[in-house]
Amino acid sequence: MKNTLLLCGCLLLATAALAQRATDSLWTPQDVINQERVYDIQLSSDGQMAAWVKYRPSKEKDRFVNDLWLTRLDIPQGEGFLQVQLTRSDDSDSNPVFSADGKTLYFLSSRNSKAIWALSLYGGEPYVVDSFKTNISGLQRLDENRLTFVAEEGESLYEQKLKKAKDNVQVIEDTVHFKARRVFVYDLKEKRRTRISSGRFPVSEYALSKNGKWMVTQHIGSPHYGADGKPAPTYYLWDLETGSMRQILTEGLQTPRNFAFAADNSGFYFQYSLSSDPEWQGAGIELLKFYDLATHQVVEVDLNWEMGIGGGYSVFGRDVLVSLANKTTNRLVWMAKNGLEWTAKPLLAGPMDEHIRLAAISDDLQQAAFIYSTASLPPEYRIGPLRLSTVGLQLGVGKLLFQLNSYLDSKPKTRSEVISWTGALGDEVTGILYYPLNYQQGKAYPLMLSIHGGPSGVDLDQWQDRWSTYPHLLAQKGMFVLKPNYHGSSNHGLKFVESIKKHYYEYELPDILSGIELLVERGMVHRDSLGTMGWSAGAILTTMLTVQHPDMFRVAAPGAGDVNWTSDFGTCRFGVTFDQSYFGGAPWDNTNGKPYNEAYILKSPLFEMEKVKTPTIIFHGSEDRAVPRDQGWEYYRALQQIAQAPVRFLWFPDQPHGLQKITHQKRKMEEEIRWIDRYFFGKTDTTQSVQEGSPLLALLEREKLEKQGQQLGRLYKGKLIPQLANAHPDSLAIGVVEVTNAQYRAFDRRHSYPQGQDNYPVHGISHAQALAYTAWLRKLTGESYRLPRAEEAEALHKAAYKAATSENCLNYWAGFELTRDEVQAVQQKMQQAKGSLLLPAAHFAPTTLGQAKLYDLGGNVAEYSQEGSTYGYSAYDFVDPYSQEVQPGEKGLRVVKDLQ
Repeated sequence: MKNTLLLCGCLLLATAALAQRATDSLWTPQDVINQERVYDIQLSSDGQMAAWVKYRPSKEKDRFVNDLWLTRLDIPQGEGFLQVQLTRSDDSDSNPVFSADGKTLYFLSSRNSKAIWALSLYGGEPYVVDSFKTNISGLQRLDENRLTFVAEEGESLYEQKLKKAKDNVQVIEDTVHFKARRVFVYDLKEKRRTRISSGRFPVSEYALSKNGKWMVTQHIGSPHYGADGKPAPTYYLWDLETGSMRQILTEGLQTPRNFAFAADNSGFYFQYSLSSDPEWQGAGIELLKFYDLATHQVVEVDLNWEMGIGGGYSVFGRDVLVSLANKTTNRLVWMAKNGLEWTAKPLLAGPMDEHIRLAAISDDLQQAAFIYSTASLPPEYRIGPLRLSTVGLQLGVGKLLFQLNSYLDSKPKTRSEVISWTGALGDEVTGILYYPLNYQQGKAYPLMLSIHGGPSGVDLDQWQDRWSTYPHLLAQKGMFVLKPNYHGSSNHGLKFVESIKKHYYEYELPDILSGIELLVERGMVHRDSLGTMGWSAGAILTTMLTVQHPDMFRVAAPGAGDVNWTSDFGTCRFGVTFDQSYFGGAPWDNTNGKPYNEAYILKSPLFEMEKVKTPTIIFHGSEDRAVPRDQGWEYYRALQQIAQAPVRFLWFPDQPHGLQKITHQKRKMEEEIRWIDRYFFGKTDTTQSVQEGSPLLALLEREKLEKQGQQLGRLYKGKLIPQLANAHPDSLAIGVVEVTNAQYRAFDRRHSYPQGQDNYPVHGISHAQALAYTAWLRKLTGESYRLPRAEEAEALHKAAYKAATSENCLNYWAGFELTRDEVQAVQQKMQQAKGSLLLPAAHFAPTTLGQAKLYDLGGNVAEYSQEGSTYGYSAYDFVDPYSQEVQPGEKGLRVVKDLQ
């Protein structure tokens, strides 16, 4: 069995003056997919605790599930704080809410989605506080004794009749039976539920004032609102003390949302969109307003920033902290309130500036939880102090709130940078460029485009690796990865994001091509080694690139993208608003003297598929309503029938626009990588006919080893010496196999061994002889050969321990799961064997250590360290599952070489 192991220590660089560094292990699809994430961080009223939701993979459920965790900010532990897992099951728990006294945590759970759950923070099992007739959402705390939530009233008679008749026919956008969802309050003392909102339309968002007196609600007015944006939502302000309400925000603003009351209860903040086509909810920029309760005025919070809001906002007392859009980053600013005016002041975070997202602010305004990351740095979840200074508000680096995905520490993080170039309209276009792992300046490399969706999405200088885009894994294959922010992307201002309306494809593609040309002109990229991939709008652009430039790309990997806009209008869940905005009307509108809107034909790649020559792999989920599922079928069938380009189509049953099943995410990545390997790098795929880890694949791997005739190793000045592999390209190379009899005899002609055992490991030598052999290698080659130092040997032994039971050790010869009490009996029986238990080098599958594949690390012979100790196991040694200690029966050596 092939093992991928991490060095649990650090391999030293060439000299003692250089610092230690960990050896990286290469990325796999599972590494990318299994990343845990955190959302909904909540701080207790006293600022001494943080509750948070961990999003983690569940093998049993084949999807991600949510657990609740608690960080005790009053109990330091290591470099951070004490962490406690509060819930642990394959159900999902979410929406944590602290009680006012911090003794209880309320939450919602998929184990019973109609209930409010609670958990004592002093211990004990979760329990149900109250159950409702239908599913509950939007749990909040109104005051010390009351919780609020959103729910439907219960099943109607119409629904009960359908259920009884087992009638599952759907009436699409049924306006007659469009059900309300209302806000309810649950009194913890009186154990009673009360409705606190009314009206026949469902509440889609609500917010409560800090004093529990006021509530603002948003209501959706039709079941087809998601498709056509009609009618616009309505908004109400509720006085919870008197029960009165009034309609507000009737000025025609585009989608007011994300409401949050100021801490002094003077009013609430909210975001809204600004675009040239609000009737179609067109893409635009995000701005901020304030609703003043005293005067009922709606006042603009003047950000004095033309690109608007990029990463939302957080209430800071009566003030507000805003994350401003700044192209490939977001810039935090403190908007200090004075009356109904706001003054912008800097929010400074030192070297973290423009790379942080605020998650929560303590009630005393003294600390903030935040996420810090870059394109080459996985997220750090931290909590830091907030301090007023003469220049503004300062956020300190603080401490880790918790740490996730520690396995990523050993994965290679490639260099990344923000680049810019001149786009189709003569303005600046930006992108994130990831360099090939082990990049060498002056050398040209392949380039993969990884195009974001939206199209009004944006690629920021923050960690982005996931199943749909994985630049670090691609970089380790020796390619650049470019994430272009083409015209139509957000975070670059109103003119930029709206530029492609009625000009779809016309500016985005030239932008992308100009980015490629920039890298070619710099000598960084081969013009004939280009690929393109993307999901959603990224797939849409990938497809049109292969239509308009059929000879440019070696490979294309579009996922969930449109090819036929004529059918998108009616089948996409937001098709009306999207297509009206970007194509300037409906398909049946008369344009240019024709009885139809020709843009829907001219902009559809389907009608030009005969131009495509690029090998294309297509992905689509069967339940996708964002990009309708049959788009994938139309795409595939066209390429399959035209038969001018290799095509493969993967259809994911029961999956929406974004794949949810972990097995589907893994299959998507594996198929995509194989397609890239085949058509980008010319590698043959054997996985369809040969099992991973099979003896045949092991044989093929062994045959890659360097040999001189039948003897393992390479020739240097006529002498047979060991073959090395780079564990890390900048630090250390290590022998692929243990030094063999034939290799050792090149040093010591007196060394003898049985005929036919040239490739068996040399054994029975002393430590002095091992040192003499490395001295001979140094003299022969002029290079820094040696034995592993103690620190390296310790790390190698840990790796050997993990691999040993599947290699040549006593456990292997026993043929069963050997226990310590049976060792002596097996050893006595072993004495009856007339021959040696040693086997030829590379008899078993290799162990992956960093970037090197090493044979016999866990068996055959134990190996000397520079200081004289040994690491690893011999064929005569018992591998104890409860101890790594060993007294080796046979000793040999494996050489290493410093690369610097």
